[in-house]
Amino acid sequence: MKKVLKSKVKIRFQDCDPFNHLNNSRYIDYFINAREEQLLENYNLNVFEDMLTTGNTWVVTSNQIQYLSPVNTGDTVIIESQLNQFSDTNLLVEMRMWNEEETTLKSVIWVRFTHFNIKTKKTGKHASKFMELFDSIVSPIETKFFEERCINLLKQLKNA
Repeated sequence: MKKVLKSKVKIRFQDCDPFNHLNNSRYIDYFINAREEQLLENYNLNVFEDMLTTGNTWVVTSNQIQYLSPVNTGDTVIIESQLNQFSDTNLLVEMRMWNEEETTLKSVIWVRFTHFNIKTKKTGKHASKFMELFDSIVSPIETKFFEERCINLLKQLKNA
């Protein structure tokens, strides 16, 4: 099973600021939408269907994002995502946005998701089927701190 998932996305005019750059807040939308589609395509995991049938879903509890290089209207980008950590109730997902040739890293984000039951309005534990999935796809990274991770990624690119 693939651990690093990829999507190709075109940047739309309405998501950009007057300088023709992708608006800061829209990066998050592109990342989250790509991850949702990747989960469905690669793991047959429809988060909305699961929410409707079980009442459980994931909510974003924190984001850390680094903007490294501008993304412009009409650009095609590659978005990679991977599960870095998981627990009974939380996920930490790293996503990276590249230019189409995957030579320039545009942005990196860490998103922490908490499993949440919309009926009880409380944090809930992941079902065993999810724990098994997470165990098979987790791709831990060595660094524990976001800033250090960004520096390491940039060093790797420079040395490549």
